Order: sequence, then C-alpha cells, then structure tokens
Amino acid sequence: MLLSLVVHTYSLRYWFPATIMLGTAPAYLLSWGAWRLLSTILPSSLYHKIDDRLYCVYQSMVLFFFENYTGVEIVIYGDIPKNKENVVYLSNHQCTADWIIADMLAIRQSALGHVRYVLKDGLKWLPLYGWYFSEHGGIYVKRSSKFNEKAMRKKLLAQTQRGAPMYLVIFPEGTRYNPDLKNVIADSQAFAAKEGLTVLKHTLTPRMKAAHVAIDTMKGHLDAVYDVTVAYEGTLDSSGQRRSAPAMPEFLCKECRRIHIHFDRVDIKEIPSEPAFFRRWLHDRFEIKDRLLTNFYESQDSDKLCKFPGEGKPSPLNLSKTLPSLVILGGLTLPMLLTEKGRKLYVRTWVCGTLLGWLWVNIFP
Repeated sequence: MLLSLVVHTYSLRYWFPATIMLGTAPAYLLSWGAWRLLSTILPSSLYHKIDDRLYCVYQSMVLFFFENYTGVEIVIYGDIPKNKENVVYLSNHQCTADWIIADMLAIRQSALGHVRYVLKDGLKWLPLYGWYFSEHGGIYVKRSSKFNEKAMRKKLLAQTQRGAPMYLVIFPEGTRYNPDLKNVIADSQAFAAKEGLTVLKHTLTPRMKAAHVAIDTMKGHLDAVYDVTVAYEGTLDSSGQRRSAPAMPEFLCKECRRIHIHFDRVDIKEIPSEPAFFRRWLHDRFEIKDRLLTNFYESQDSDKLCKFPGEGKPSPLNLSKTLPSLVILGGLTLPMLLTEKGRKLYVRTWVCGTLLGWLWVNIFP
C-alpha cells in the first residue's frame, strides 16, 4: 500500500502540470480563433503582433511548470543580450525538453512570443499544437532527399518581408543524441569519417540544409546566430558513463535539478554563405560543442566535472513572468468546464481543431 501511494504521488508530479498545459489548449485556441476572425478587417501586421503576444502568454504558462514548478536551476555561461534580436538559435539535441530550453532563454530577453521552430515533419500531426506551430511561423521539414528547400524559403521570405521578429530554433543534428542508441551514434561517426570531418563523441554530425537555408534566406533580416550548448546535470552515472537526458515527463517529475547552458553569440556577418564553407563553419561549431560536453562529462578534475569552462551564473526566473499567464488561461478554461454547454464546446474544440488542423497543415505546409 505504501509503495502504491509513493508511485501514485510520483505520477501526480507529471500528470498535474501536463493536465493543465493540455487542458488549457482549447481555451487558448478559441481565444486565438476569435482574434483571427476579428483581425481579417485589420492590418495583418497587427494580427501578427497580437498573435506573438498570445503565444507568449501560453508559453509563459508552460515555463511556469517547467521552471518554477520543478525548481530547476538554470546556470548560464556567457552573456545573453539584453535587447531583442532577430536570430537563428542552433543547439545540440538530446531530449524533448530541449525545446523548452529555447523558451527559457527567449523569456530572459522578453522575446518568447517570437520563438518559431523548425520541426520534423511528423510533428505536424500533434493534435492542436502541430497546426498552431505552423500558423505561428514554424516550419516542418523532411530529412535528406525529401527536404523541401523551396517551401522553407518561401515561408521564411514571407515572414521577413513583413518584418516579423525572428527567434528561429533549429537542432542541426536532425535527431536526438541518446547514449543508449549506439547504432545511431556509430552511423553518424561513420558518415563524418567518410566526409573527412572530425568525428564527434558527444553530439551527432550536424546536417546543414535547414540551418543554411534559414540563414541564407534571412541574412538581411538577422542580427546573429545564438550557438547554444546544453547539458543536464544528473546524466552521469556512478561508473562515469553518460546517461540519456530527461524527457519531458521525467523533467516535470523533478528529476533534473540543474541545467547548464553555454551561450555564444555569433554575428551574422561572420557566417559564410557559400554552402561548402557554411558546412565547414557549422561542423566547427559542433566541434566546440563536443569539446565543451567532453569537458562536462569526462574532466579528470572533480571541480570541473559536470560544469562548462568559465563562470556559470544562476539565472532564476521571476514568478511575475509566468504566474499571470497561468491565472489568465486557468480563468478562461474553468468556466468552460463548469457547464454542460461549456464542456461540449471544449470537446468540440479539441476534435474540430485537431481535424481542421491536420487538413490545414497538409494543404498549406
């Protein structure tokens, strides 16, 4: 009985925040839909400004759970610019929580509403979210020979031509680095060796297509590239071997007490545009990431183990940036659930929003 209680309490750590985050989605979608209809008679620039603000409200609520609720400590190495910039965010990729790390940095620049993602094509089928990420400026891409460069350029050009603030998140590895997937790591290393590139140990060999298209298309619009390297404390086992990073459920169960984020700003003028040189530049950046992660996981100095070189500064997130969004979305959702008509509208929003979303992202990728 005691074990059952412990397991139940542990699962509630995840289900409580997950239920609220998913449960508020229909109310958010209805609010956005009402604004979308109203904005048809207004300038499109005004629609996009309010859309960014609405997106900021929802993602702030998400960060309440992933940062304030979990109590995770964020340690940042490097200086994040105080002013907003138009940027491409490039990071190593280890787990589903990586998407939240981009939000954590963006909110510290007051740029959370400007975050847009380059996502693998299969994620467009996520109920409600898959369609809305695309509507907010996200781009779905397929790998290798199926990559649609023309469609990606078209969408990015449309956004830059209207002057959209840009915080475009890309994970160039294309898939997650998981120490348990030895075959994926071996294939990546074999490809690097075949291409005459440095073999990487703690990241996969980066793919250049999406990053190159994004930077090349928006070069006149961008200020910089944010080169971000992330390490989750607690992913080193007792034998000194690297373990897999926590997925979102584990993260919400408070299994990660500290995240180390190495931040490096690269001015857009320093990045080569010619594909061959860009490929070399991107791989060089991942060599730096690999050295940082090697130092983090394998340093012989116990004082440097599980740390990046340099001074790491804790960066707590004030509740004033997240709690109001939770109150707003909770206030919109609860009235819907208290009446029979409201509950029917709630369910219809989930069902119709999902079906129409799937149709939309396949007609207008």
